[in-house]
Amino acid sequence: MRRRNPLPPSPLPQRDGIDAVRVRLPFDGAWATVREHLTDRLAGAGPEVVAGMFEAGQVVGADGKPVAPDAAYEPGMFVWFHRELRAEVPVPFTVDVVYRDEHIVVADKPHFLATTPRGGHVTQTALARLRRELDIPALGAAHRLDRLTAGLVLFTVRPEERGAYQTLFRDKLVRKEYEAVAPYDPALALPRTVRSRILKERGVLAAQEVEGEPNAVTRVEAVEHRADGLARYRLAPATGQTHQLRVHMNALGVPILGDPLYPEVAAPVPADDFRRPLQLLARALEFTDPVTGTEHRFRSTRTLEAWGSYSGWAAQEPRTGSAQ
Repeated sequence: MRRRNPLPPSPLPQRDGIDAVRVRLPFDGAWATVREHLTDRLAGAGPEVVAGMFEAGQVVGADGKPVAPDAAYEPGMFVWFHRELRAEVPVPFTVDVVYRDEHIVVADKPHFLATTPRGGHVTQTALARLRRELDIPALGAAHRLDRLTAGLVLFTVRPEERGAYQTLFRDKLVRKEYEAVAPYDPALALPRTVRSRILKERGVLAAQEVEGEPNAVTRVEAVEHRADGLARYRLAPATGQTHQLRVHMNALGVPILGDPLYPEVAAPVPADDFRRPLQLLARALEFTDPVTGTEHRFRSTRTLEAWGSYSGWAAQEPRTGSAQ
């Protein structure tokens, strides 16, 4: 079997913790110049924007030198450039590092902060922040948490080792424990293991349970409940489907507090509204390090606000972003 040639390294440094965009020119095409191809490829940006990038020398080749506006199209050629990023509302909560060595970083992510760049959340992500704050440009995520979920996330320091840690999650070798605050239902028999088939369609906000072979398995336990009708739950997912815990809790009739999608999709809120966070926390991660063989056990030190004071959580005033 012929080995693939390694991808060339980016000649451009990161910007705000974000890698430059790498484009490989297709081997088939009728473009006369590199600029013509990028104009078609970046049609949403507009030809004027692409022209400006070339004029400013922002499109470079593997040698780091600007590609001329009239440079001939070369099939298989690599070029790099930085996209102009939209201004984002800063998420006013810190990303706490609970562990760091030469192979991994384990971070305790706050609510409202995406794990990795996606959609409108790019620089305001845990990955971009940690790259900047820890000065580890090669840092990568081994898995992801929903933007609205707080708690532990595993990052890798060395790109060549990332696959080994990602395989832990793929092969279900990571023991994960979550904590949630939701209504208490005395008629709900717990503990129990919930099994269902979850389907998340692209472009649809909420996932659905559908008929078919189960692909989502969650162990649900009630830890404690109190007189105001709330309970604290321990959730142990054996699989990692999108919104799995939120879907399963809703299916049990006890949707997690602060969930804007389950049981009903709520109206969007302003980007700077950080009130009433989803009461779901990735509390613990346990695994055997595939590189060092170390047995790791990590726990989040965050708390779920609604359990400490439901009235305080429910009555929060809007918080606007400012902290980095």
